[in-house]
Amino acid sequence: MTERQGMDTAARGRHLLTRIRARTSAARRRARFLASIRHLHGPRRLSMGAQDVAVVALVRDGAFYLDGFFRHYRVIGARHFVFFDNGSTDGTLARIREEPGTVIVQSTLPWGGFENDFRRYAAEHFLRGHWCLYADMDEHFDFDGSAQVGLGGLVSYLDAQGYTALVAQMLEMFPDAPLRDAAHIPYGEAIAGFRHCDVSAAIPAPYHSPDIAFEYLLRNNTLGNPAIGFLFGGIRGKVFGEHCCLTKHPLVKITGKMRPGVHPHCSSGVACADFTALIRHYKFTNDPFGRDAALVAQNAIGHGEDRLRLAAVERHAGLSLMSPTAFAYNGLADLRERGFLIGSDRYADWLAGTDA
Repeated sequence: MTERQGMDTAARGRHLLTRIRARTSAARRRARFLASIRHLHGPRRLSMGAQDVAVVALVRDGAFYLDGFFRHYRVIGARHFVFFDNGSTDGTLARIREEPGTVIVQSTLPWGGFENDFRRYAAEHFLRGHWCLYADMDEHFDFDGSAQVGLGGLVSYLDAQGYTALVAQMLEMFPDAPLRDAAHIPYGEAIAGFRHCDVSAAIPAPYHSPDIAFEYLLRNNTLGNPAIGFLFGGIRGKVFGEHCCLTKHPLVKITGKMRPGVHPHCSSGVACADFTALIRHYKFTNDPFGRDAALVAQNAIGHGEDRLRLAAVERHAGLSLMSPTAFAYNGLADLRERGFLIGSDRYADWLAGTDA
């Protein structure tokens, strides 16, 4: 054996050992995760029709949001809710148990290290073959025809076209007042009162751009409309310097060909529809800067956006998101005209046909 051959053999041996260690570590991590899960409430299997959509939500101490959350998602047609709880100690679990059609599973493993596992488990365990709507507690998903056809009608269109996912853009909703002045108002009042938004600083990127940090998770996804892309920054980038991702795959069909919830913003192996939906985001409710301070103290999340927001409000206690580029929210059509959302003639024609 030559010296070069010996070096190649040693390198292959080290590579094999690294792969074995990685697989062993992943198996241990998976076993730890599965052992941590407790089923607290609701059926272990959901009885769902072809056009039913189940909302999947991660929650920890989310009682503040639940009345408004249930109200919104029931109005647009959701009848099933799967909550993955991360150790709530307020009234969250009791409030969820009051609602029909709810399931609670729980793990108290660290949120930052297992967030994607939580989402994926909830979808794969309960929703194989069905539609899953991922929603954070401060998010209100919306789409054209929501009042007309509801979620059931939406997924019937997606199924007919062979789509398995719907892309949505996240719009920060904020008050016409300093953020601290609205930090402690009830969630229902915030939903009604946070009427302003600002899309001037949304930074676009092609859907398959190599510059997207998680682009490797998007490679096997297809688009029904090449105009659909990712957006970053927005008002939070403008004011706080966050490079936050505004684009998500909230609505996905859980099939054997896809991997749900591999990232907080996307699933893999999906066929995305030919238009985009909207997520109205009410982040600046429920003492947002107090929550940021707690997360910083716990070192719970690694992206550092909470630190940027805290630094901004320390510099300017009366910070407001209002500026000459802010405007009052006026529906999805207005956001399409501004280029924030993408429309589809096919979907518009289909909606018009449902009125016939």
